[in-house]
Amino acid sequence: MKKPLNKSIITNLVAVAIIILGAISPVLPGLITSIGFFALSGAVTNWLAIYMLFEKVPYLYGSGVIPDRFEEFKLSIKQLMMQQFFTVKNIEQFIQTEEGQGSKMLNLEPFLNAVDYDRIYESLVSSIMESSFGGMLLMMGGPDALVPLKEPFTEKMKITLIDMIESDRFKAALKEGLDAHKIGVDIIDKIETVIDTRLNELTPQLVKEMVQAIIHEHLGWLVVWGGFFGGLMGVLFALIV
Repeated sequence: MKKPLNKSIITNLVAVAIIILGAISPVLPGLITSIGFFALSGAVTNWLAIYMLFEKVPYLYGSGVIPDRFEEFKLSIKQLMMQQFFTVKNIEQFIQTEEGQGSKMLNLEPFLNAVDYDRIYESLVSSIMESSFGGMLLMMGGPDALVPLKEPFTEKMKITLIDMIESDRFKAALKEGLDAHKIGVDIIDKIETVIDTRLNELTPQLVKEMVQAIIHEHLGWLVVWGGFFGGLMGVLFALIV
């Protein structure tokens, strides 16, 4: 992982070079040396502050704050996800939007294809044979006499089911059965379980690396600006003194 050391090292080296220049310069040595020391002080202070965010420094209270408080960081991550993104209201709005799309809300074609029409036909034949028409049907050849009706019956059943699920009455009943709030709560519970499981896998080292990965590019500039403003303070100090 990249660390913001390059900008820090360069800033500190520049500050040291200015100090050395002030020591050997015949012109305004006090001003140059003051700029160098103040710049070095600002850069080192900011570098140490950054280092103390991620690493524990003995006898320095408050250092290593990110690893020490990684449980709070995990809780903050969870709260951010659950309170800003995966809220019951947001899930409800999503479900209601999908419901408003009518036929696009739910694709029932796989359901129709999964229906066992042969079994339905066999149940129908069995019912007929067990009814008062059974004896009459036996005189006409029994169940085999109904075989020519099997294919037309199946096709008619498919058409009937399609008409039923495309009817406004069926869609209204289906929509009423889909409780957006209950579904939203169930989804939230599952999402929260997934987030808890993943967060429980995090360690202080992983949390530290996550934070460093997000902000490491900008941390080096804190050292640079610390050196810059420290140098300006050095100029003011030299002018006042």
